Amino acid sequence: MKIIFLVLALCVSLIIKADEGMWLPQLLNAMNIKDMKKNGLKLTAEQIYSINKSSLKDAIVQFGGGCTAEIISNQGLILTNHHCGYSAIAFHSTIEKDYLKNGFWAMNKQQEIYTAGLTAMIINRIEDVTAKVLKGVTANLTDIKKDSITKANIKQLEKEAVAGTHYESFIRPFFYGNEYYLFVTETFKDIRMVGAPPSDIGKFGGETDNWMWPRHNADFSVFRIYANKDNKPAEYSADNVPYNPKHVIPVSVKGYKKGDFTMVYGFPGRTQEYLSSFAVDMIMNDSDPLKVSLREKRLNIMETDMRGNDTIRLAYANKYAGIANYYKKWLGEMNGLKNYNAVAKKESFENDFTNAINADPAKKEKYGFIIPQLKKVYSEYKILNKQVDYYNECLFAIDAFGYARMYNVLLNELKKKQKGLTNTYDATLTEYKKLGFFNNYNRATDMKLCETMLNEYIKGVSSENRPYILDSFIVAYNNDSKKLTAFLYNNTNFTSKDKAALMLSDFEKFTNLYERDPVYYLTNSIIKYYSTSVFPQFQYDDREINELQKLYVQAQKELFKDKKFYPDANSTLRVAYGKVNDYKPKDGVEYNYYTTIDGVMEKYIPGDEEFNVPAKLRELYLKKDYGMYADKNGKLPVAFTASNHTTGGNSGSPVFNAKGELIGTNFDRNWEGTMSDIMYNPNQCRNITLDIRYTLFIIDKFAGAGYLLNEMKIIK
Repeated sequence: MKIIFLVLALCVSLIIKADEGMWLPQLLNAMNIKDMKKNGLKLTAEQIYSINKSSLKDAIVQFGGGCTAEIISNQGLILTNHHCGYSAIAFHSTIEKDYLKNGFWAMNKQQEIYTAGLTAMIINRIEDVTAKVLKGVTANLTDIKKDSITKANIKQLEKEAVAGTHYESFIRPFFYGNEYYLFVTETFKDIRMVGAPPSDIGKFGGETDNWMWPRHNADFSVFRIYANKDNKPAEYSADNVPYNPKHVIPVSVKGYKKGDFTMVYGFPGRTQEYLSSFAVDMIMNDSDPLKVSLREKRLNIMETDMRGNDTIRLAYANKYAGIANYYKKWLGEMNGLKNYNAVAKKESFENDFTNAINADPAKKEKYGFIIPQLKKVYSEYKILNKQVDYYNECLFAIDAFGYARMYNVLLNELKKKQKGLTNTYDATLTEYKKLGFFNNYNRATDMKLCETMLNEYIKGVSSENRPYILDSFIVAYNNDSKKLTAFLYNNTNFTSKDKAALMLSDFEKFTNLYERDPVYYLTNSIIKYYSTSVFPQFQYDDREINELQKLYVQAQKELFKDKKFYPDANSTLRVAYGKVNDYKPKDGVEYNYYTTIDGVMEKYIPGDEEFNVPAKLRELYLKKDYGMYADKNGKLPVAFTASNHTTGGNSGSPVFNAKGELIGTNFDRNWEGTMSDIMYNPNQCRNITLDIRYTLFIIDKFAGAGYLLNEMKIIK
């Protein structure tokens, strides 16, 4: 009776709220469909995911390897976020044709712009291959042997799954390796830019509004998938034609109200919902604060230089956006975890878990060591994690160091070639000779970054934990990062395009010069030190933590047979569902669940970097020329919030109503809810969605590209 009581008490504390979870679509029929229908869904599980019939999954695209997009026409038209298309838009932008600033709209297919390297991946099928992957793995084997067998099985299964076809495949672990799933995919490589609003609309609110609610930016861009004449993936060719998809998502302009069912379908990147209190404590009190502090200093330097020079602005725009995005995310995450008393909640669960395990001698023998061992490992791991954070967010936040690291790769490939061990050197050298690094580089800005980052490193890392060569430089310059930076940049070839071009013209001849270059010499010593003194133990601890987490989740599944467990996000296709909803961020404050163009004009600051509004949009607003995109009250909606569980990678994901019609494009989370990567707080966690009516309004009324709507199936 005691065991039953403890398990029941623990189960109550583990109940997943209806809106929490990122679910595998092929398992919806078995796990979620009843609950989804209870919450308002009108579709069947097979309409969401099917192998044999057209279903929503056939219109869900992994865009560029890190975002999501949705197919909205039978001519391969796809919709994603402005920030997901940002790299492509920036790549095609020049001073003369500044698509970032002014926007871009192809008025016919001939004007669409191919973007090299941009891909669109669509899932063909998903299969549980756990038993096949773990075939031959037994408890008495060493971890190394288990890994070897598992990797060999995975390689063979991936190969067999697509033999004789144009498809590709990959296998991913779930629940820390308790389960494995095979994904068979098609990857399209001819993707063309169709349209993007100007930054004053697509990035309205800038970094001030990023991760925040209320929001008023039209965060979208439009691309098109092209295929060969057989409708299969192909490299870029003028002969390629628009892709004819298996499924096209209908677009609804009927709107929504509070409490309406919503569903997000996409490729969420990474969550860690099953972490221990020790991990959450490290993230909340050590890692996030350090990374936030370092990024804030970098952003301040870049912002100052970008505001004073358009060339620097264009060169650093994409880099700045990437740094700023996670700076603010981590800041919100650590504050959200603190406000939710996350560590205390995790500790409470672990105490209950331990009591339940200890009440059963067999389970105590099998799982009783997990929590104490996690505590022990994390006591060492968090020290190493700090060193890794300084390596990534401080030392290699210096562009010159990052560029020199690339040459370390090239030099190693040359040495392998000289021994007859590689055939990749020539191709790598050809790529380096393009000197693409200098397209997004400013020496004076990087010097400021170097001085500041080295100063932070000197203050934050003790002498005994520094690479010997770097510490020698620091000592030689009496802890003066400004003087050390001046020495490095005045004596290096890695910050000059002309010098780099000269040395690359005969790399084998100039190899000795590279090795004597102070930036290369210092960078190489940093890499060697961390590779021998930090990373091995860090990776060993990481591996042990993963094995403990695997057992931890396994134990929970054994204890709670009736609980529905969802796997952490790992960039694979998932479904999240919830409802349109508002929230209260703090005492005395309550946010509505939607915004309108009125809010755009309320925020408008003429000529401001973040809050300027283009003249044409102001004109449309004054005339109230909203067409069919206004709601029943005559207002033009911009964005809305709902309780779907999302994360990075869900950017660009379609947001559906109960009938599977597109009502918006997911583009962010609220700042208070960024903690949902680690713990989901149902009262605070909200995904932010661009209303499809504002998207269509911008395409039609603002851009004059209404011809694109003729391709869509619009539900009025």
